[in-house]
Amino acid sequence: MSVPVFKLLDGTTIPQLAFGTGTALYQKNVVEPVLAAIKASYTHIDAAQVYGNEDSVGEAIAQSGVPRESLYVTTKVVKLDPGETVTESIKGSLAKLKLSYVDLFLIHSPTGFEAPGRLEEVWKGLEEVKDLGLTKSIGVSNFRIKDFDRVLKIAKYKPVVNQIEFHPYVYKQLLPLLKLQEQHGILTESFGGLTPITKRPEGPLTPVLDEIAKKIGGTPGQVLLKWQEQKGIIDVTTTTKEERLKEYLGAYSLPNLSEADITAIDTAGAKLHSRHF
Repeated sequence: MSVPVFKLLDGTTIPQLAFGTGTALYQKNVVEPVLAAIKASYTHIDAAQVYGNEDSVGEAIAQSGVPRESLYVTTKVVKLDPGETVTESIKGSLAKLKLSYVDLFLIHSPTGFEAPGRLEEVWKGLEEVKDLGLTKSIGVSNFRIKDFDRVLKIAKYKPVVNQIEFHPYVYKQLLPLLKLQEQHGILTESFGGLTPITKRPEGPLTPVLDEIAKKIGGTPGQVLLKWQEQKGIIDVTTTTKEERLKEYLGAYSLPNLSEADITAIDTAGAKLHSRHF
């Protein structure tokens, strides 16, 4: 089964599953991992300036032979050098990526632009690069409610996504932010979605995921991917293992989780959050 495609508020579409080039691939040459992902039928590649590997992402895309229009490429700006404009910043990324445009350009974090008026100024810069055709869509990452309050007041174009850490152990605390995003049609894009397996295997979710996985004929990781898909979340994940690439894509061939399954995951996730986070 193919990866679902979600519609963004600007009318464009985005593949729900992305191959990320940060985390374990941070500052590394990613030609082989990105080529493997594209070969495995991943069409959404998530990059960032701060990952330090846009050049090898671009090399992998070039080597893949896949038409540009068949791929969805994201990158992010985390800071601007003194006197540098957002337009100059994205042009630097495009040169490394060997592309004439990206599909999605994000503010990586608001923390580098917290001075009065600065975040608003940078958002206006993103709107300018959209108007110039250097990106099709613009959005944000790691935004809190207070950051949205600043940007939405002055935005000509609303952010189409907010890329944040998202998994059952943080879901409860994110509800106010998710409600605000829903009111404005802003989708959530997840990183760290497999944290309950990779970093909290002793947590209360583990037996719940194991039970649901047995029921639907999948793995605990695939259950988490289904949980995110059914909540309307775009998922960014990464791996250097071919079998994991296949496992993640295989989630879409599995039956949907029942409402009881989703409630069980939400409930178990809230237990660890309330005690430890």
